[in-house]
Amino acid sequence: MTQAFKAGDKVQWKSSQGTVTGKVKKKLTTPTDIKSHHVAASKDNPEYLVASDKTGAEAAHKPGALKKA
Repeated sequence: MTQAFKAGDKVQWKSSQGTVTGKVKKKLTTPTDIKSHHVAASKDNPEYLVASDKTGAEAAHKPGALKKA
């Protein structure tokens, strides 16, 4: 089972630049657009909006791509 996160949780994920740390801003359970990227989140397949500690950039990630830092 994939891990559940809540707003404020410190998490890490892998990017092309290496491991990135940041904080969960919110759980996405409906389709959402972030900048020009469409996120097909749903109640059955939620994603998490996270903000990078280093750059502040926001992105959506599936629960399996994140782990608690």
